[in-house]
This record gives sequence, C-alpha cells and structure tokens, in this order.
Amino acid sequence: MAVAYESSAWAQVKEGWRQLYGSFAREGVSVENHEFRATSPVDWGRSFHRNSVELCLNLRGTGTVRDDRTQVRYAPHTVGFYCNANSDLEAKRAAGENHSFITVELSRGFLETQVDSMEDSLHPALRRWLINKGGSAAAVGAMSPGQEVTFQALRQPPVPVAAQKLWYQAKTLELLSQVLFQPIQQEEFFCHRQKRVAQERIERTTAILRSHLADPPDIEALGAQVGCSPFYLSRLFSKEMGMTIPQYVRQIRMERAAELLLGGRHNVTEAAMEVGYASLSHFSKAFCTTIGCCPALFPTATALVEKFKANRTVSL
Repeated sequence: MAVAYESSAWAQVKEGWRQLYGSFAREGVSVENHEFRATSPVDWGRSFHRNSVELCLNLRGTGTVRDDRTQVRYAPHTVGFYCNANSDLEAKRAAGENHSFITVELSRGFLETQVDSMEDSLHPALRRWLINKGGSAAAVGAMSPGQEVTFQALRQPPVPVAAQKLWYQAKTLELLSQVLFQPIQQEEFFCHRQKRVAQERIERTTAILRSHLADPPDIEALGAQVGCSPFYLSRLFSKEMGMTIPQYVRQIRMERAAELLLGGRHNVTEAAMEVGYASLSHFSKAFCTTIGCCPALFPTATALVEKFKANRTVSL
C-alpha cells in the first residue's frame, strides 16, 4: 500500500522514482531514489507522509519546501530534512531541470526510538518538532564530500544482495547521525585543517567524477567545483590517489562497464555508450588494458570476474 501511495505521488515522473529499501508503513523507514527531468513543475509535497521526517540528499535540480511561515530551498549539492505533523507541506521541483536526489523517510515512531535520550543534541528545529508533536520544521546545508560518496553508494550498494538490508539499515543510521544532530564546533590546528581540506577535495573530486561518468568535467571545472586551482588539484590527486585524473576516469568507467556487462542487461555497445565511449574500438582497447580481456569475453572469464569483484576501486 505504501509503494502504491508513492507511485501515485510520483506518477508525473513515471520511472523517475524507485524505492531502494524499506517500507514506511511496515518499518517506519523508506529509502527512495529520484532521477528525472521536469518539463513542468513537479508537486513534490504529494509524497510527504503525515507525522514524518524526510532527509533529502539533493545532488541535482532545485526543490523548495514551505509552510505558512517559512521556505527552504534545496539547491544542487545540498542535504537537509523537513518534517510535518498533521498538516501538509507545500513543495515543488523546478521545471526545466534535471533532478537527482535521494530521500530517507522516517516515521515519528521510528525516529523517536532511534534518538531516545539524545534529544538535547538534535538540531533545534527538529527538537522543537519532536517535543511539540505538531507543526513543521526544516533545515538545509551543503552536502559534504562523504555524503556525495554515500549518495552514489545508496544507488549501487557495494555488498551482496543478501546483505543489502543490513547495509541500508546501517547507512540510514549513519545519515541520521550526520544530518539530524547539531554539530559541535571545535578548534582545529592549521596542519590538521590542511590535511582535512585536501582529503575533502579528493573525495569531492571522485564523487563528481563518479556521478558524471559519461561526460566528466574538465580539470578547470573540477578545480572550480572543489575550490582550488586546476594545477594544484591535478598534483594533489596524483599524490593521494596514485594515478592521474584521466587514469582514474578510465578506471571507474571500465569498472562501471564491467558491472553492466555482468548484470546481463547491457551488451558491449550499450555498456560503452553508458560510460561515455562513442567508439567501440577505443572502448574495447581501454577495457582490455584495464580489466584484462576484451569486453565480450569478460562475463564468462571466471578468474577475471572474481579478481574484479575483489579489487574494484569503485566500491564505496
């Protein structure tokens, strides 16, 4: 019934909505993937449940959530939450944009169980909402590099199917701890800050590249997005990752292509196009160099498949 409710709410985008884990009605938690182009404004609020909290990891596209007093805006690369009690929130997804976001819906009962005795450390808006048992609340901030990595992992869990339920449970709790609690500000030594910022830039760079496999941004655009010069980013990436940015792009492209071929729903040409190769010969050469055999033979090369599963760098 909950799936039918969500399917109806997202009927305007058809296949642009997909449930990844859970059931709001049965378990009080549901993780859902959204990826679509909005030709007209999308009524996002129709999917919100009463007495619920919804976390949103917003990678692309613009969305707004409002009540009769305030409005919050989810720009690209932001994360936050919104919640309501017995009234509906007004929410829209902008027309003319490609939207890519993941939501984690939580019932009040599920949330209260998870944060029992920790209420004082929650975000003030959420704490008031829990105590008052009414009204609405919302907050939004920048998505961290680690959360962008989590975003990609939620769509393609790096564990066997049998273990995915456990994995999603752990990731849900991890996101709750990151998004719903008020961070404590601490002093930071300069050298520690340099290392942290460098690591965050690398994590942000790899997250951007993974989310744009078919058309990765150039080094100038990458530098602008992570906040440093192209030369510095190139040197930092090679030092930290042990390979250049073009080498990394080829690596993750070939690993994604190998995953598609193993999935059985893509032939070689389709896999090549999916990861941004227009030339089949160039793709086959890159695949053979990276994976160890031609793409057509890979799914039946047992030893290489086992080695690939054990060593792939794109595992998150």
